[in-house]
Amino acid sequence: MNRTCIEAALNDLLFNHDITLEKAADRHFTPGYRQRTDGQWADRAEFLDHIRHLRGIVAGGKVEVHDELYDGNKYADRHTCHITKNDGTTVSMEVYVFADLAPDGRFHRIEETTLMLSGSDADRNIGSAR
Repeated sequence: MNRTCIEAALNDLLFNHDITLEKAADRHFTPGYRQRTDGQWADRAEFLDHIRHLRGIVAGGKVEVHDELYDGNKYADRHTCHITKNDGTTVSMEVYVFADLAPDGRFHRIEETTLMLSGSDADRNIGSAR
């Protein structure tokens, strides 16, 4: 099984414009994918709508993984997303992830909590799929 990880998924979704959003999503997320961010659930379509929006405002960035754990089909990590927006402003968010992996190694469900480290109040929606 070739397991994905949050760093690879976010790099493909947000920073790798050499592949389409759909290809990036198919590489890392199952068709039935669901995500809960800070208490708000989103299905795969809502999640991808949010990522499509982010692709339009994000110029670049990096994912810094601090802790990562696999246990069978369970995945957990703590990472920081450092984002530079098209207008030159920056956002940093620390994220705590607990996930279920499908048998093929893609994310099937993620539940996460975000902590804004830097950025404006308007940037708080960067971490939320709704």
